[in-house]
Amino acid sequence: MVLPSERRSRTKVADPDAAILYLLDRLRDRSPLQVDRALKIMSAADQQGAKAIDALLGEQIVTSLEIAEATASAWGLSSIDLSHVRIDPAAARLLPLTLSRRHAILVVAATDHTVTVATASPGDVVAIDDVRAATGRDAVLVIAAADDLRKAIDRYSRDTNSLDELGLVEEDLSQLIVSGDSDEPIVRYVTSLLEQAVSSRASDIHVEPTDGDLQIRYRIDGVLHEIETVPQSAMPALISRIKVMASMDIAERRLPQNGRITLPHGARTVDLRVATLPTVWGEKVVLRVLDADRIELDLAKLGFSDRNYIALTESLHRPHGLVLVTGPTGSGKSTTLYAALTAIGRPEVNIITVEDPVEYRLKGANQVQINAKAGLTFASVLPAILRSDPDVVLIGEIRDRDTAQLAIEAALTGHLVLSTLHTNDAPSSVSRLVEMGVEPFLLGSSLDAVMAQRLARRLCDWCKEAYEPTEEELASLAWYDMAIDVPNKLWKPVGCRVCSQTGYRGRFALHEIMPVTHEIERLTVSGASTQALRATAKAEGMLSLREDGLFKAAQGITSPVEVLRVAR
Repeated sequence: MVLPSERRSRTKVADPDAAILYLLDRLRDRSPLQVDRALKIMSAADQQGAKAIDALLGEQIVTSLEIAEATASAWGLSSIDLSHVRIDPAAARLLPLTLSRRHAILVVAATDHTVTVATASPGDVVAIDDVRAATGRDAVLVIAAADDLRKAIDRYSRDTNSLDELGLVEEDLSQLIVSGDSDEPIVRYVTSLLEQAVSSRASDIHVEPTDGDLQIRYRIDGVLHEIETVPQSAMPALISRIKVMASMDIAERRLPQNGRITLPHGARTVDLRVATLPTVWGEKVVLRVLDADRIELDLAKLGFSDRNYIALTESLHRPHGLVLVTGPTGSGKSTTLYAALTAIGRPEVNIITVEDPVEYRLKGANQVQINAKAGLTFASVLPAILRSDPDVVLIGEIRDRDTAQLAIEAALTGHLVLSTLHTNDAPSSVSRLVEMGVEPFLLGSSLDAVMAQRLARRLCDWCKEAYEPTEEELASLAWYDMAIDVPNKLWKPVGCRVCSQTGYRGRFALHEIMPVTHEIERLTVSGASTQALRATAKAEGMLSLREDGLFKAAQGITSPVEVLRVAR
């Protein structure tokens, strides 16, 4: 790599205004209107005692790389784009990993007398003194984007914890795995694997055995990405280590198991739900990341259209009735229900939930964990819950006739009941419950609203590109047949360093809400078909999942291609 000119770390005191002026010049070149917006954001941040640069980053006015360049300009240093630079592993190893993580710094190159240190905080003199003490060399600072620096440290950590040369054999595992010694390679590797998944915003970690190795994949924004492969010789050790952390039986490999891991991550903890599945090549492990800090529990911020938001909140604030949320696994149903409970939770309201498993701890709610082995099922625990004087009951999922019947009875006897159901859309939930054995006249009287939802990827705000759709594209999307305005502009993904060249960053929900009106209730009681219910609901204003998605595509939130991927 090309090294910057060697400057001592503290040859210049930063001008506190220089970084801001640099950023404003960049914005002025890009768009004069953005300068006015930036000044307003900075003024508001100043009044709240916040850092102006952090406020600009949070509002996506500037990128972290531009902040790095501005910081470098203010300090008279060079900046470095770590996403396009190969780090010298030998140089990185000069500084212990614990110090790299503690100070968020990384040695990227070295000479006999100096080390080049990437940092986002050049004023951290303690970090620089630690570098000098640990390496015995002078530190030359280069400024890197904070998020790039974190990712680079994670990559270095994973390289340091490589399992390629472990050569582990099964009979050597017992002492190595159970001890949990943080210095053991397998322990360090698994911890690094989990921490990187949380930092990468992964919702799931897949550890999959194949005929020749072990594949590690992360699900990020709903799409699986292959991270790396692990030698087959290390597979028993890696899987056993995960099972020990999740309090599973490491000797049992023929049956599926479930467990839970609480992982320290910075100043907080993250829960991971662990499930194993025996396959022909060995045990597959899937870890669901349950990061309470990442879920949004404000119902108004979940991306509802105005009509859908009003329809749902009206149902949630009624004293009794059944409200259902439907969709496949991983479509955000639990998040929506938790947000709904947060919206209606008050000291005078007694909320009891029964879930399998309890994914997030919700303040102000009494949460019951299903335990099938002990005989604690949905059907067995619901009568006890109803004797506990609840105002609101959340049932994790309606799976069978007994649970459905108890949910209906609870709704009819003065309780607000929230639950989930696996159906493709809102109208088909009625026929699904009838097929379970619920009497149509009871269902019509108790059901208050049904909402179907899917998760779609959100376009990256930094690189999305507007274009004018053609008549052929609009016709292929059946836009002219929908109850939404035809747009004159749509957006498409491009890809940049912020979104890892995918064109998307983050997810949001598409919704289809069917309030049970008098006409819907009459059709339900009469045993009408799903098609009849759908036609009536649409005549009364219901937008389908696809229509809601395309409506949001017209607002620049996502692309038509992404809508069709999740809501055909």
